[in-house]
Amino acid sequence: MRLKDKVALITGANSGIGRGIAERFAAEGAHVAVNYLPGGTRAADAQAEIAAFPTSALAVPGDVSKREDVEKMVRDTVAKFGRLDIAINNAGIEIKKPFVDVTDDEWNKVMSVNLFGAYLVSQAAARQMIAQGGGGKLIFVSSVHEDIPFPGYTAYCASKGGVRMMMRNLAMELAPNKINVNNIAPGAIATPINQSVLNDPVALKNAISEIPWGRFGRPDEVASVAVFLAGDESEYVTGSTYYVDGGLTQQVTQY
Repeated sequence: MRLKDKVALITGANSGIGRGIAERFAAEGAHVAVNYLPGGTRAADAQAEIAAFPTSALAVPGDVSKREDVEKMVRDTVAKFGRLDIAINNAGIEIKKPFVDVTDDEWNKVMSVNLFGAYLVSQAAARQMIAQGGGGKLIFVSSVHEDIPFPGYTAYCASKGGVRMMMRNLAMELAPNKINVNNIAPGAIATPINQSVLNDPVALKNAISEIPWGRFGRPDEVASVAVFLAGDESEYVTGSTYYVDGGLTQQVTQY
């Protein structure tokens, strides 16, 4: 098992890509703290999720845009498992709206989760990793839209571009502490956030026409890259973005 006895905190890990990463990490022997946003059935869903893991796990509620929530997530994880080796910044939201109609509240909501939240989690995790010694892994789940324009989603694109630059800067700043910092940029992945496209044959055909590989990706395919970046094999890898997009980035940016 490639992550045996490692401890990982994964934000937004109760659905989609985050859930895929959490399930794979547990299968690889990691102890996983599954973060979810409180509300609805999410607590019960997260508890059911971790009950199926082959390793001990923890469900940690919290809003990544709130420092007190983030710091409690890290404290609870360390209290349960004794340390923190890996932090995955996966939580994210998007709001589709013409730029000229976007409100300040909508802009700030996207930025607070996608960019500010990633900052809070990374800072709290890095502080813990430095205090305990032995290095660590910070992994951001960004998007191909850190590079590719996406009309109607300006705040989302700006937040993901900011995530990429933060990752690159932290890779340099935290290298003396042996903390690897990398980025995964998924393309079109079959998750609940894309369900409306997946359910619309015309929209799905149009989306797939831009993907050289000819299909949507799966959460487990993103998780495979996350396992590599979280494990010992990637010790000399830092400051890099890994595209998991079936060639979408190349297709769109070649013109």
